[in-house]
Amino acid sequence: MRPLSSQATRLTTQMLPNTRPAAARKPASVTLALPDAATQFAQRPIGQILLETGAVVPANLDRALRMQRRSGGMRLGQILISERLCSEDAVASGLALQKGTPKVRPSSETVDVALLDLLGADICIRHGVLPWRRNKDVTVVATSRPHRFEDARKMLEGVLGPVEMAIAGVGEIESVVTELRSDFLARLAEARPPRAQSVRRWSPLTIALGGIALPALLAAVALWDFRTFQLGVTAWAVLMLGLTAGLRVIAGIAAFRRPPAPHLPTHGSAVTPTVSLLVPLLKEADVSGHLIDRLSELDYPANRLEVCLVVEADDQDTDFALEHRGLPPGFRRIVVPKGEIRTKPRALNYALDFCRGEIIGIYDAEDAPERDQLRKVTAAFATAAPDIACLQARLSFYNARQNWLSRCFAIDYGAWFGVILPGLARAGFAIPLGGTGLFFRRAALEAAGRWDAHNVTEDADLGIRLARLGWRADIVDSTVHEEANCRALPWIRQRARWQKGYGLTYAVHMRTPRALWRDLGARRFLGFQILFLGSLSLALCAPLLWSFWLVPMGLPHPVADALSPPFLIGLIAVFLFGEAVNITVAILGAVRTNQRRLIPWIPSFLLYAPLASLSAFRAMTDLIFRPFFWDKTVHGLSLERAGTFKTGSVGKSTEAKGPSQNARRSAPDATRTHSRYGT
Repeated sequence: MRPLSSQATRLTTQMLPNTRPAAARKPASVTLALPDAATQFAQRPIGQILLETGAVVPANLDRALRMQRRSGGMRLGQILISERLCSEDAVASGLALQKGTPKVRPSSETVDVALLDLLGADICIRHGVLPWRRNKDVTVVATSRPHRFEDARKMLEGVLGPVEMAIAGVGEIESVVTELRSDFLARLAEARPPRAQSVRRWSPLTIALGGIALPALLAAVALWDFRTFQLGVTAWAVLMLGLTAGLRVIAGIAAFRRPPAPHLPTHGSAVTPTVSLLVPLLKEADVSGHLIDRLSELDYPANRLEVCLVVEADDQDTDFALEHRGLPPGFRRIVVPKGEIRTKPRALNYALDFCRGEIIGIYDAEDAPERDQLRKVTAAFATAAPDIACLQARLSFYNARQNWLSRCFAIDYGAWFGVILPGLARAGFAIPLGGTGLFFRRAALEAAGRWDAHNVTEDADLGIRLARLGWRADIVDSTVHEEANCRALPWIRQRARWQKGYGLTYAVHMRTPRALWRDLGARRFLGFQILFLGSLSLALCAPLLWSFWLVPMGLPHPVADALSPPFLIGLIAVFLFGEAVNITVAILGAVRTNQRRLIPWIPSFLLYAPLASLSAFRAMTDLIFRPFFWDKTVHGLSLERAGTFKTGSVGKSTEAKGPSQNARRSAPDATRTHSRYGT
């Protein structure tokens, strides 16, 4: 059989000399012409075209057709590319033959940059189109999705005027657009949410002045009347302690209620949705190979899954590690250009346009999700109410028993993700999301303005923004295992970043309290105050509360001496109630997350809590001096101790080791004449 490259060459448009269009002159027009021989392939099935031109062998085509029948209507060309059974260029050339349309090879030297800017680089990436050149009064638009070109025609003609379709590979289009306009895409990634709901509205100086103002005011009050200051801070801390304990009681009760009946879709949902996993990486060369192995083990149709490893442009070590390791089918690398800031949400914003999934999942570099997690997520979305925008998986640790700190951290996570978040979601509160194990309906994510690139807890902020738009989040019954930060100083830095982000999120949404009340309603507004303001207040005021343990010891206390006996008794009762609630929730969380062996360590949690106060004071310092700085957590420190990673269901884990399923696939074992060639 003759190679497809000869066919592609015959159909390639005769391009002008490779000169970059100058901004000051009008780009020359180009004439598109097709050879007469191209008509012999017009409207034939793409599988037949690729077979006859030698682009694919019969066995590989047969395998792709079987996968297409199981996929529920996925494009055959996409399956061939994702499974690496055929090159992207060959599929694009075959589509050009099928559609009777030119196959062009755009480059940064031949593209009309003015037309690209007119349509917008982000639109080009998102829709797989590229305004290439003018053909008299018609704009030639290269597309990697010819089956959707007519759907996009109205949008294209509204901007460009009359358009004519040509075909190019998705890699060619993305390469040209990013080469020419990566700076624009980088700036856009930094400014996605509405300015009124983003931290970027404030300069670092404004945040610093705000961070200094409150401590300065408190210091002035303390100097003016120290006793009044102590009483006021004590009253505030006790109020927050009582409200937080009460919210935890509500969450605990709701978490163990029978879940509501699932929403039944009005139409069949047999088609498996496409899932795109975004995995932002920064200085993760040591764990990238383990990450690829674990994600390769996910039980989900390979042609319905794409794994996007998002790498910063200047992170050469991680980039080299990925290149040296090699990416399995369905994996791709997305390089984020440099910008004014470098944060995880900025990288996610940039990468999202390159994704094709209807469901967007987020994992971190050290994550080990359960093998069937994506099937659980898609099944949950299929039966969820239409206003469920996001599903949060439980987070747990595979090195929970490494040392005392990792045990306490695991108890903390078990209470949060096993009891509190599920209970708050079921009780109808707006919940701050976790940073990984997150899955979004793409439409809801886009409607919310994606992530705030300047917020260092972009997950918690996004959860509130979704709630303000009327969306809800829920918890999916699946676990992502990750690495517990088990050293004190890194733990404090990590927790300080979270607390700093909570402070920024609270300040952003409380900029207009009446609007927030209107958007959330009274109950969720109060829950927001307790979750964000309450947690920060308790962490900062905890040393004062702990000092009251001096009273039962018979030691003097300046505030206790000023309180009447009934009030002091009530104060101690609130302390005991809060501790009882915390211990109960911790036990329930350990039971619910199958970590009963951690229960004997719960009493030592009293020694773990002071670390949160230390991190809170550091968070306040960081808020003043470096509000947008992302304090990177180092991963991979526990890989040897953790051994192989568990990716099965909790309590019935299977080891994720050895080559992935994709790597173990054998070549097709039979060839035969095809009666059907796909569309």
